[in-house]
Amino acid sequence: MKRQISDKVINRLTLYHCILNDYLNKGEEYISSGQISSLLKIDDSQVRKDISLLNNSGKSRVGYIVKELKKSIETNLGFSKNKKAYIVGAGNLGMALAKYDNFANYGLNIVCLFDNDCDKIGKEINNKKILDIKELPRYVWQHYIDIAILTVPASYAQTTANFLVNAGIKYIWNFTPTILDVPDEVQVWNENLMGNFLQFTYDLN
Repeated sequence: MKRQISDKVINRLTLYHCILNDYLNKGEEYISSGQISSLLKIDDSQVRKDISLLNNSGKSRVGYIVKELKKSIETNLGFSKNKKAYIVGAGNLGMALAKYDNFANYGLNIVCLFDNDCDKIGKEINNKKILDIKELPRYVWQHYIDIAILTVPASYAQTTANFLVNAGIKYIWNFTPTILDVPDEVQVWNENLMGNFLQFTYDLN
């Protein structure tokens, strides 16, 4: 049975993965928990505890094999399983996310964007078409895609979420500053950009 990994550990493991990518690009074969903890300014024992969840053991006085640890993180977090998603809202944020090619490295494939602005519909961003939002239910049904990345203005967030749920979307990555009211069977992950910023700058107050 696949071991459950908490959200905090998943967040740290994705940071470890970034470091491992850098080490691979530099041609490094091994990495220690101390090197990872030093870069992230966290406790060495926490790094070792996180990695132990992956059933990946290092070598005494050498460390972990970079390539193997990277693969282990990808397997446990499901990077290798391709997940398709729509961006709903082709504003500045939506278009910026569409241009971010690194999503593919983590198994996320942005198929296209949806919007209601006639001036944007039909255009392409990073080889991804902007389609009329009215077409979304048909695309969900035809392509079996149940993930939406929501980047509409806050005033339209709940109405758009209702529309997505009715269309068959089961997972919403919410970039709007709005707490969505959705059925229990629909999962929402709130990307709190301002909350993260305020945490980061709290000591400056």
